[in-house]
Amino acid sequence: MQSFKALQLGGPLTAAFTSGWRFDDPKLSKTVFGLRFKNPVGLAAGFDKDGVYYPLMAKLGFGSVELGTVTPRPQAGNPKPRLFRLPKDKALINRMGFNNAGVDALAKNIERHGRPDEMILGGNIGKNKDTPNSEATNDYLICLERLHALVDYFAVNVSSPNTPGLRSLQAKEPLTRLLSELQAKNAGFAQPRPILLKIAPDLSEGELDDIVAIAQDTKLAGLISTNTTIAREPLTTDAETVAQIGNGGLSGAPVLKRSTAVLNYLRKMLPVGFPIIGVGGITDGKSALQKVEAGADLVQVYSGLVYAGPTLPAQVNKAILTSMG
Repeated sequence: MQSFKALQLGGPLTAAFTSGWRFDDPKLSKTVFGLRFKNPVGLAAGFDKDGVYYPLMAKLGFGSVELGTVTPRPQAGNPKPRLFRLPKDKALINRMGFNNAGVDALAKNIERHGRPDEMILGGNIGKNKDTPNSEATNDYLICLERLHALVDYFAVNVSSPNTPGLRSLQAKEPLTRLLSELQAKNAGFAQPRPILLKIAPDLSEGELDDIVAIAQDTKLAGLISTNTTIAREPLTTDAETVAQIGNGGLSGAPVLKRSTAVLNYLRKMLPVGFPIIGVGGITDGKSALQKVEAGADLVQVYSGLVYAGPTLPAQVNKAILTSMG
């Protein structure tokens, strides 16, 4: 993160560095859920919760950035330390807990920075930790309303393992109610935004079948597959070290197989053309192509940046372009 902060200072040096890192080609442009993406590689939610870094991400060649997860009120998140590297596995474990400056701060940052380089902006929305699940819908509605004029699409996050009880909102009844109310609010705007749902990789086939039904019943624009996992396999890092780290969501290379299997299952169960964003375990062009081959229309990266560095978007874009023939 320190290197990104240094580059954020801008100037000729930053331009010189980033121009060599990015890869652009008009053939990579595509339209998904009604939005035109200059390329299919996005930055996943969690990196830029408050809308501070996304202008730099545009310089690195990302076609989109998903901001957040943001909550109505600022919150500090879980106690530190809460982010742990597993270098042997090219993985991270985090229990951040939706630390963010609140939806008003994010909105003001977007208003200040604008839209660099035709970048698509997503708003990943959640609930405050102290908001009971019975009142969670209101938190999501507040975020949707505040950001509606500022972002291009919304991602509903009910799948983070780091807010107690949040994942229970993935159950059929509460999830249907939440998404239905968000869609009703969304329909009241002159230009409704695409609403997507981000799901966990730990769902059973029966639960995934429910997601497929809910996505169609509530007329979602797409799904994001997947968030971090609570599983701890497969890992090369010794079990004692992992146990000492404790709770949190595992991301990075070890998530690739499971998250891609979930993506593949969803693709088979959903109607032809239903958009899916593939995220989880992308560390290079080859792993990104696994997502595309499994049925992803777009891909997102985050943990892979820690290990592959800022050239990762270029690597992925080159691999996708080459696969297009």
